[in-house]
Amino acid sequence: MIRAAALAVLWPGMGLAFELPLPEGAQRTAERRAEAADHALPTGPAQGAPPPVEAIEGLVETRAWRIPAPAPPLAGLIAPMRAALRAAGFEILLDCAARACGGYEFRYGIEVLPPPEMHVDLGAFRYLSARRDGPEGPSAVGILASRAGETGHLQVTTVTPAGTPDIAPQVAPRMAPADLAAALDREGHAVLEGISFAPGAAVLEETAPAPLAALADWLAEAPSRRLVLVGHTDMTGALEANIALSRRRAEAVRDRLLRDHGVAAARVEARGAGWLAPRATNATPEGRAANRRVEALAAEG
Repeated sequence: MIRAAALAVLWPGMGLAFELPLPEGAQRTAERRAEAADHALPTGPAQGAPPPVEAIEGLVETRAWRIPAPAPPLAGLIAPMRAALRAAGFEILLDCAARACGGYEFRYGIEVLPPPEMHVDLGAFRYLSARRDGPEGPSAVGILASRAGETGHLQVTTVTPAGTPDIAPQVAPRMAPADLAAALDREGHAVLEGISFAPGAAVLEETAPAPLAALADWLAEAPSRRLVLVGHTDMTGALEANIALSRRRAEAVRDRLLRDHGVAAARVEARGAGWLAPRATNATPEGRAANRRVEALAAEG
């Protein structure tokens, strides 16, 4: 999973990125994108039937996050986003809690990502919808927040007129191998820049990738250090197949680290996240290439 501070969207007519603030530690679990699509934006509570909706056409992007325990109360998850929308000139169409929204009829009358990407407790959720008109057409936002125990769950759907550039998320700057150890110490994780994969492939070039020597040196500095290598894919194909592919990518890097640098097998673990944690848009070849990567996570013990 990746950690995020804000969801950036380029709203038409504003000329800059507008950010919806996310809770600290939010971990993205899903991202969906559909161009020239219709989104049924709820405009009122359900009353014995699915809620009234307005069909808004454009680029529809739906993302979900998990907020680790103890997550803020549902009102605390929604409030910063509501304030940001109002500040940007959006009209709040609907702002309700579970029973006031219409309970079961509302929950099953709106578009929600399936679990485990998004979890909704029928007795503990809040929903907010907002709209803003512009010269290119209307923009809209739908926000659904819920909880499972002390863990929070958040889904945000944005609709922008066709042709609006997608700028979220941005590709992180490339990291030099010399900076890798510092990043592991400072942040606990780092992308292994210079290690890339072709679509559907998990094969490393025979030439020794530069980051591996830095990883081996970092491990050698302290016997208690461990690494978890996490493979990632672009958003092409089914999730289960991509998780398997991403694990093979992490295992390929692990095998090379053990073979070429003499690292003990017990000190390095390989896992796969599939396309659940993109660091770039999947709408462009460059973004998809950036998402096909392996990250190193620092561990102890």
